[in-house]
Amino acid sequence: MSDQMSKDPSGKRIVTRRAFLGAVTALGAAAIAAGCQTPAAAPTTAPKPAATTAPAATQAPKPAATTAPAPSAAAAATQAPTQAGAAKKLAGVSLNGALFQHPYSDQIKALTPEFEALTGAKVNIDVNVFANYNQKMDLELSTKGSAYDFANITFIYTSKWIGAGWFTDLEPYIADPNKTPKEWNADDFAPAAMQALRGKDGHRFAMPHECGGQLMAAARGDLVEKAGLQMPKTFDEMIKVFDAVQDKDGVKAFVEDNLHHWESIGYIQGYGGSILKNPPDNLTPVLDTPEVAQGAGFYANLLKKYCPDGVLSYTDTQAMEAQLQGRANFRTQSLAWLSPIADPAKSKCATTVKYAVFPSGPKGAFPQINSHGAGIPIGSKNKDAAWEWIKWAYSPEMIKRLSIELKYSTICRLSVVNTPEYKKMMTLNGQDVASLYANLLGQKPAYMAYRTVVPFPQIGAAINKAVSAIATGQATPEAAMKTANQEAAADIKKAGFKIDI
Repeated sequence: MSDQMSKDPSGKRIVTRRAFLGAVTALGAAAIAAGCQTPAAAPTTAPKPAATTAPAATQAPKPAATTAPAPSAAAAATQAPTQAGAAKKLAGVSLNGALFQHPYSDQIKALTPEFEALTGAKVNIDVNVFANYNQKMDLELSTKGSAYDFANITFIYTSKWIGAGWFTDLEPYIADPNKTPKEWNADDFAPAAMQALRGKDGHRFAMPHECGGQLMAAARGDLVEKAGLQMPKTFDEMIKVFDAVQDKDGVKAFVEDNLHHWESIGYIQGYGGSILKNPPDNLTPVLDTPEVAQGAGFYANLLKKYCPDGVLSYTDTQAMEAQLQGRANFRTQSLAWLSPIADPAKSKCATTVKYAVFPSGPKGAFPQINSHGAGIPIGSKNKDAAWEWIKWAYSPEMIKRLSIELKYSTICRLSVVNTPEYKKMMTLNGQDVASLYANLLGQKPAYMAYRTVVPFPQIGAAINKAVSAIATGQATPEAAMKTANQEAAADIKKAGFKIDI
């Protein structure tokens, strides 16, 4: 999700902002005791999240029907027991959270009744599709309002939202042993995931749940084998393989979602193109070069020639559903959107899926890598209680449950990634996908610097429009990217940055 990135899917009912704010005003915010250890309570059985089923392709898919496992002994141990009849620490507190649609969001929302039972808090989680979430949250955060107590920090907005002081510095919470026990281990998160969630001073402003590194998956890898070919390692091999498998068994060779400013960049960089001259120091756009036009044209041709009809409007979840149902074969995307193909409870292609690294262009391989996490908006009136939820949701025990028991793949705690249990869970259709993901976690690629500059959302919008214009034949790659460069330059200047043009 992809920034979406990947970018899984919930389909749950969404509360409107007006109704949500009205509810917050009516309920008010209850004071909570300081400190981080949950108070004693008579032993309770954590409620199981409601079972869900996989959706139709045009809707955000829900996970296959499952019963969430009971809390582990280790997780239960993090909740300090209390005397029978004592009030729970967060009794009367109402927490409001906001997450964008993603596999983690769906699963942690389903498990949150356990947190409510343990602490006495009432937690409302508002989930929106990626683009809508970013637009809504950008506006909400800019007011420094109190509508949300915890929220996703989206990768492409990290510089803006953290730099503007719209999220709370988490270091005081992490450093205080009364709020965060040593065994919680805040240093356990992979550097590749934490890098963008830090401020300029190195302080952490969110805890990551996603390291979205692009890989390649072929839902119908058997068609590649029948053609006598292997998973493509280069752009040229992609075309050879796609030509060989296109429309075999009625399956399109490729599918992608409409977040072109994420999906297309690895192809642009693979041809030697860049987005900005020298980010973050020089934000002059360089989208009007021959290399950028060649990469954008290559990617747009994949959309035009090998994808299902209507692909230019596909969301992340629709693209994933096309693979789950075996209507489309290849996709290059973050692992969270590709690993469900190997789940027989969700996928018709669990026994045919193949995985590989992102392919190389003439100038090398440039898989896009991002991270997303949850932080505390500066306007929250319940910061201590919000930290309690984050501490619970991102604890070693919860991350292990999400990955090993509920099959969430793109975790960021190295202590879990490096376990035999994770490697076994991530052996997908006989393939060691855990190692592919671990290699991405170990990277801190400088080529991603373009993506976290403050004006990137506007730059990305210009790229989206250009790729669509190329794919629909409205403009040549050269003309479309020249227009994108002009639009990006205007937006960068409007944001107050000096550039060379």
